Amino acid sequence: MSLSIHSAFDAGNIEVRDATDPTHVRLAIRPDAGERHFQWFYFQVCGGRGIDLNLVIENAGQTSFAAAFEGYEAVASTDQIHWFRVPTHFDGQALRIEHQPDADVIYYAFFEPYSNARHLQLLADAQAHPSVALESLCPTPDGHAHTLMTITEAVQPNPVRVWVTARQHPGEPMAEWWIEGFVDRLLDQTDAVSRALLARCVFYVVPNMCIDGAIRGHLRCNANGANLNREWAEPCPERSPEVFYVREKMHATGVDVALDVHGDEALPYNFFAGAEGTPGWNAKKQDQFDRFKQILVALSPDFQTKHGYEIDPPHSSDLKKCTDYVAETFDCLAVTLEMPFKDAANAPVPLTGWDGARSQQFGRVMVDALWAMVSDQSLGR
Repeated sequence: MSLSIHSAFDAGNIEVRDATDPTHVRLAIRPDAGERHFQWFYFQVCGGRGIDLNLVIENAGQTSFAAAFEGYEAVASTDQIHWFRVPTHFDGQALRIEHQPDADVIYYAFFEPYSNARHLQLLADAQAHPSVALESLCPTPDGHAHTLMTITEAVQPNPVRVWVTARQHPGEPMAEWWIEGFVDRLLDQTDAVSRALLARCVFYVVPNMCIDGAIRGHLRCNANGANLNREWAEPCPERSPEVFYVREKMHATGVDVALDVHGDEALPYNFFAGAEGTPGWNAKKQDQFDRFKQILVALSPDFQTKHGYEIDPPHSSDLKKCTDYVAETFDCLAVTLEMPFKDAANAPVPLTGWDGARSQQFGRVMVDALWAMVSDQSLGR
């Protein structure tokens, strides 16, 4: 059987330059629309059973975050359910995946993918719950439904309004794995914490902000080449409708706390980034942010506060970014949650690294963290 490589499927991304020699297969990552960003890859290899494959992504050194490939290992799966890490090397120019498959067909990816079929199933499962309403805010540029999930059982006046957005950057699928765990826990009617939280809050959840990019196999951009997390100050309904209509809905509902869920290519940690650089940052927001971090550290050894982004200096905010825009516009606590593509170096699991299951579990833990914040009145009006 001759070797063949394919990526014409949901989230697939690879270009084959030469696959005649399985010990030196020459590949390249296809850029996002707009040609500015690329790094996500996901492809299928057929006919590789028992062969010492050497898969060389030749343009890895030109990707958006090339240095992030240092210390990185790709993931592989024969069934697209169980994913594991495989030996991977980066020389500053090319990324080399070395592996001998024990199956005729195997998949390799930058991170465990989250498919559009699973996205649709997430929505379908959620709407079976009486506390959930689904709303299509707009069609995406490629014509997909841009869906908002509203979840609440609150009967008291002035419930805490919690907005959760994920996957503004489509090549960060850990964000939607996190959402799945978060929503699954939130809708568990046997869970006392979830029931109490739903009685006090209304949740507005966008599981995938950039569906077009996810399906196309993009890293950071939508179908129009827009990086959605740089569109919040002045979103355009034609160029970035995903942000425009979510922002309109936020203005209609108001926001008391916002979580924007991401993945970081380089840093092997789970961490928060705040809105310290916004003009409206004050002691109250700092106290809320510190309290939130302290709670999560106590709840999950996967979370830490030592490593993360440098804190923005005062009045250096970029309101084109979701967290800064929301914090400043709604005078609320807004937080970016980052998860690793590699592993959580403070709590490593070498076989899988950070993966979908660990992202799901981390999403479940966030329910406890939010309840702690709401119950002690650290959040709300």
